[in-house]
Amino acid sequence: MKAYKRKNRLTAQEYIDGVLQGSRVILSRAITIIESNLESDKILAKEIIQSILPYSGKSIRIGITGVPGVGKSTFIEAFGKYLTSLNHKVAILSIDPSSQRSKGSILGDKTRMEELSNNENAYIRPSSTGDTLGGVANKTGETMLLCEASGYDIILVETVGVGQSETAVHGMTDFFLLLMLAGAGDELQGIKKGIMEMADMVVINKADGDNIKNSEMARLQYQNALHIFPQPDSGWTPVVTKASSTKNTGIRTVWEQVLKYKDLVHKNGYFDQNRNHQKIKWMYNNINEELKHLFYGTPHMKSKLSTLESEVITSKVSPVKAAQYIMEDFKKSL
Repeated sequence: MKAYKRKNRLTAQEYIDGVLQGSRVILSRAITIIESNLESDKILAKEIIQSILPYSGKSIRIGITGVPGVGKSTFIEAFGKYLTSLNHKVAILSIDPSSQRSKGSILGDKTRMEELSNNENAYIRPSSTGDTLGGVANKTGETMLLCEASGYDIILVETVGVGQSETAVHGMTDFFLLLMLAGAGDELQGIKKGIMEMADMVVINKADGDNIKNSEMARLQYQNALHIFPQPDSGWTPVVTKASSTKNTGIRTVWEQVLKYKDLVHKNGYFDQNRNHQKIKWMYNNINEELKHLFYGTPHMKSKLSTLESEVITSKVSPVKAAQYIMEDFKKSL
């Protein structure tokens, strides 16, 4: 019988060349390799990332989050279409919540941003969060580098939605945009203070029709609320604007504010300082992932954990003592 060959398996150089040449097909395949948990793919992924690194880092990375129902995807499609009309190449990393059973993307089958997905200057990549907290997929950082190396100068990261650990997106982007709704009750009760403190811009979305008056009231509320927070390290004063994704109003203003922010942080040195801080944090995140894999991945530890689980269930040993036993055993194996 003929040996089976993986359909999508290319050499590292073929992936690298394809990404650098701007091939969307090869870019997608490379991201799949990056996201894979197979050991052979992990080795290949590291080689790809190391080789494309000099060609990355030249984009503006924008994190976009918001309350459920705020219209993130609709806003991003309108925003993306506007940016591509200015001859920008835009990559949208759309992070979907994961099924706890299959670990796959719950919204992965949902067709979104249909018009933008047919735009040759836009690239949309949905990914599931897996076990990662923070509203971003485990390999979002590497995916951004691949997109930048492939020529995309604007990276939009659409996160799962506002939650306690949603702020992780702030740690890997340059500009943090928060979408909010008006006319949905007490606006200031619907968002956590931690998210507000990190927002570089708040956009009151769906500001159209009968909601225009409520949107203006919400804009004033949020602008006043932002004034009570400490001045960000970037030196930027967060702004609040209104937009309607369906009516395509206010989108230009959003981009103009992003450009003002970019100009400021490049001049005062915060842009590079922040990027350097993110790189160090990224390194430690990868170390933590490797340590977790080392701990849980060996047959010996799996066997020990299985035994301890049974003893914890039957109350032969307490969970605290069981954790102590397994850590002592792990230390001896080093």
